[in-house]
Amino acid sequence: MREPVQARVDLSAVRANVALLRDRAAGAEVMAMVKAEGYGHGLVEAARAALDGGASWLGVARVAEALRLRAAGVTAPVLAAVVTPGEPHEEAVAAGVDLTVGSVALVERVAAAAERAGRPARVHLKADTGLSRGGATMADWPSVVDAAGAAQATGRIEVVGLMSHLACADEPGHPSVAAQLAAFQEAIEHAEKAGLRPRVRHLANSAATLTLPQARYDMVRPGIAVYGLTPIPQQGTFGLRPAMTLVAELAAVKRVPAGSGVSYGHTYVTDRETTLGLVAAGYGDGVPRHGSGLLEVLVGGRRRRIAGRVCMDQFVVDLGEDAPSPGEEVLLFGPGDRGEPTAQEWAEALGTISYEIVTRIGARVPRVYPDDPAGR
Repeated sequence: MREPVQARVDLSAVRANVALLRDRAAGAEVMAMVKAEGYGHGLVEAARAALDGGASWLGVARVAEALRLRAAGVTAPVLAAVVTPGEPHEEAVAAGVDLTVGSVALVERVAAAAERAGRPARVHLKADTGLSRGGATMADWPSVVDAAGAAQATGRIEVVGLMSHLACADEPGHPSVAAQLAAFQEAIEHAEKAGLRPRVRHLANSAATLTLPQARYDMVRPGIAVYGLTPIPQQGTFGLRPAMTLVAELAAVKRVPAGSGVSYGHTYVTDRETTLGLVAAGYGDGVPRHGSGLLEVLVGGRRRRIAGRVCMDQFVVDLGEDAPSPGEEVLLFGPGDRGEPTAQEWAEALGTISYEIVTRIGARVPRVYPDDPAGR
């Protein structure tokens, strides 16, 4: 029996996207970001496909995600990029998970965890070069480098990488990009003068991987592009292919008279006798409620706008004189091959980014992998 909503994930597209990104990286290693359940596509499945496509590293946000990859048998280097004080550092060190560190206090915590684990912790020192999010400010960077160097001298940590993150790489020409590149180079030079010799220096996200050669260094960290969604919509798709198609079932079809209010609040009222279709997907599955009356889906080969409010488990479309049968497939978004909307189109209609569209697909929506021979 098929679930009423499915997210069909084309893993061959993930593999091809990573291969494209590897080519664009021009010799730099590729760390495929698979955080947030592989941007909604499935953590372990996306990770395996990315490695098959040529990635040599994986990146996640949280230690728990990294440990899930290890439990699934993934042995490639994995970096936890948002390490908090309360996470299981000792378990991460024991599992060979790389940890991002951007403060003296966190250096000390991770070094202590490594001592308990009986092996050095692999760390990447993060400099805040202008995003003002995680990482050490340029003023604090020397003290973090010194603390890391001291811990490395005692064998408790190994400084594997130096890293930062760009604020506006998706806005080519933004003045912050050049400023951050200069700041990162300064951070690297300071660390190297202090005696650190990291294996990898990394800064580039998807946008920088595709458009900013000087940001690629030893490794790039693409995220959204791995899944075929463009980080710079105004510059096109870059040859990427969207991997996710969100599909729902037409639960019911019925004729209603003119003047019929549709869904909660009657924000949509029919202006003629018409056919309504009930689609078995709602905001509990990740269809944005604020897409009510805005988003389009493909039903019976034609695009239809959502009529009235999106409910938790369902929404309605006005089918006019068409009368598809209950059980017919409805394409909410996909690569656009059959005329269905794309995640990028949904994002533009809602004033957001495609990242949010795919990552918000709920846990009760099964991820199906038609091209995975193992059925994973």
